[in-house]
Amino acid sequence: MVAALLAAWLLLAAAARAQREQDFYDFKAVNIRGKLVSLEKYRGSVSLVVNVASECGFTEEHYRALQQLQRDLGPHHFNVLAFPCNQFGQQEPDSNKEIESFARRTYSVSFPMFSKVAVTGTGAHPAFKYLTQTSGKEPTWNFWKYLVAPDGKVVGAWDPTVSVEEIRPQITALVRKLILKKREDL
Repeated sequence: MVAALLAAWLLLAAAARAQREQDFYDFKAVNIRGKLVSLEKYRGSVSLVVNVASECGFTEEHYRALQQLQRDLGPHHFNVLAFPCNQFGQQEPDSNKEIESFARRTYSVSFPMFSKVAVTGTGAHPAFKYLTQTSGKEPTWNFWKYLVAPDGKVVGAWDPTVSVEEIRPQITALVRKLILKKREDL
């Protein structure tokens, strides 16, 4: 009896160790067109997760820089993942269809966009709760940026006063590291 209990305990302990810790790519989100998407599809690449807004003072600068970053580094090793949010100054009041049309027409956005979400508070999207908890930084305005490594761990977070160009070296270094690792694995 004692041996059976010990064996069961050891088996449970081994199973607990085998379970992977939760990360950003474990979540699901609804894309801008209403389809449920597993963020798992972005695992293995670098992601810059951003809460965007169409009517913010940071909109022009950030959308242009984010699209340039996507053009330069994506989509095989890197993606901007944009989550519209209307929590700060009601600066994203439009429907998902209108938001997508605005971003594509005005900035030729080619990066993945998701449906409008809350990024703070009790109603925050679970992926943003994870970003906030693991980075220790909660969005206080539009265009917060979270850098997520290929393994789903948050490696950086910046408020909207930090430009995309200022963090570009960190993003590029992470993408470069990923490419070199993939080459080694060949």
